[in-house]
Amino acid sequence: MKQNIQNIIQYFIKKDIRFVISICFTIVAVCGSIFIGTSLYLRFSAANEATLEENNKRIVNQVNMSLDGYLRNLMKVSDTMRYRVLQNCDMAEQSFNSDMNLLYESNRESIVSIAVFDKQGKLIDATPLARLKKTAEPKKESWFYEAQYKMENIHFSTPHVQNLFEDIDYKYKWVVSLSRSVELITGGKTETGILLVDMNFSGIEQIFKNIDLGKSGYIYLMSNKGEIIYHPRQQLIYSNLEQENNLKATKYEDGSHVERFEGQKRLVTIKTVGYTGWKIVGVSFMEENFQNNFQIRMFVLFLFIFTILLLLVANTFVSSKIADPIMELEKSVKELEQGHLDASIAIGGSYEIRHLGETIKSMAEQMRKLMQDIVTEQESKRKSEFDALQSQINPHFLYNTLDSIVWMVENERYQEAIVMVTSLAGFFRVGLSKGKNIITLKDELNHAGSYITIQHMRFRDKFTFRINVEKEILSMATIKLIVQPLLENAVYHGVEFMDGDGEIEVNAYAKENSLYIDVTDNGMGIPEEEIDGLLKRESKHRGKGSGIGLKNVHERIQLYFGENYGLTILSEADVGTTVRIHLPLVPYESAEQWGGEKE
Repeated sequence: MKQNIQNIIQYFIKKDIRFVISICFTIVAVCGSIFIGTSLYLRFSAANEATLEENNKRIVNQVNMSLDGYLRNLMKVSDTMRYRVLQNCDMAEQSFNSDMNLLYESNRESIVSIAVFDKQGKLIDATPLARLKKTAEPKKESWFYEAQYKMENIHFSTPHVQNLFEDIDYKYKWVVSLSRSVELITGGKTETGILLVDMNFSGIEQIFKNIDLGKSGYIYLMSNKGEIIYHPRQQLIYSNLEQENNLKATKYEDGSHVERFEGQKRLVTIKTVGYTGWKIVGVSFMEENFQNNFQIRMFVLFLFIFTILLLLVANTFVSSKIADPIMELEKSVKELEQGHLDASIAIGGSYEIRHLGETIKSMAEQMRKLMQDIVTEQESKRKSEFDALQSQINPHFLYNTLDSIVWMVENERYQEAIVMVTSLAGFFRVGLSKGKNIITLKDELNHAGSYITIQHMRFRDKFTFRINVEKEILSMATIKLIVQPLLENAVYHGVEFMDGDGEIEVNAYAKENSLYIDVTDNGMGIPEEEIDGLLKRESKHRGKGSGIGLKNVHERIQLYFGENYGLTILSEADVGTTVRIHLPLVPYESAEQWGGEKE
């Protein structure tokens, strides 16, 4: 992905400004059109969804009213049987059969049967059929258990085939049972019994049967536990040929909910039926509803295409007006790049482009006048830099080193002479470094190591030294000849007269995107009143020093890297001195941004 993005960027970089402007304007136009079209479509979709939701709520509420009326009528039958028939009848003295039959006949279109049982499940009386099957066990039926042991007044069962009674015609119907606990009076004594009213399931079917929500939408009824009471595809669901999301729907509150089931986005509207806890569930398919909006989608598409074409024409015209003068000016600049300082500069277009052309023309004239001066100045500058580097070599140091080498050879200390000659060669090789001012930390520390090795041998082991550096920073960039002057000061002004107890240590490390080089000695230290002045003037001790001094090193670092970098002196009397070099943590390959030089 990153490579593809870079390829696209490189492709556009190579194209002319007219192409870039046209493409940019076109992209903006397309994005704007997509935004407008998407906004219109989303707004329409939201309005359409709100309409669909409102329509579903209205239909579900109508079904709820019809079902509520149907259930109230059945509850009225149950209440009449309990309060007007059973509570006013002593079964030891009279029968309630005639009243029960009259109640059944008045409601036979919606009621299948009415029956009364004692608490042991024994049939007391029933209508229209009054004889239980030998295999029937009412006490084990769910409607009997719920009426006897649960606190609610009326209990509604799920649809089932009622086959408690013997029927010579074998007309066992689908029913929904209403059961409740009642009081039975026998000889003045009251016992608990169960009243069962079976309502014809076809009445519920008639309420739901002809209700549709769109072409494929439907309404179904379920219990509060998710058991399906009525569903237009009930047989397919029972046969596991289709699935319904009824268990999840039990967790929905009344109202509309959007869900995705079996890959389809559906609008589900829930309404809880009073007294029963049943839930009416309306299901509409969102995709089907949006298929009717073809004209709206075509209008949005036409508006999108028309806007794109219009903006393409405008983009072409505007890009030409802007790009042509710039491209002509760019051709003139290319001739300047090729060294034709007397080339004609094209001036045209808008005020800004004309002003730019006139500025370039004036600049070309100035370039012709200053070119020779610049070349001369650069040659002089490089010569001065080379001379400055050469002047940093201390003749006294070179003389003393060569004298020590001669003494070693005369005394047949050849191995020590070889080490000193090798160190001197390394010292001069890094010191010259092909005229470069920026070198790696590794080369600079090698140079410092060569120097301190020579001094260690010259002073007959009056001090010890260590150079510690993190390997990860050896390739970082630094200015050459900044550590050696600090070592020189540490030798001549720190440990020269310590007679074997002197210690010099160089530590190079990285911290917080900075490179630090600490040169530490355990000499007599520097008086506090002199520390601040050391970086503002040349060193007073120039007799043995290199002539570079702390001030020279400090200024060179700030010249290359800025005023945030340079030297810091930390010293304590009779304890020692640490001179800290602070540089940016820059890889040698990136040192050109600081004015560094590479091969």
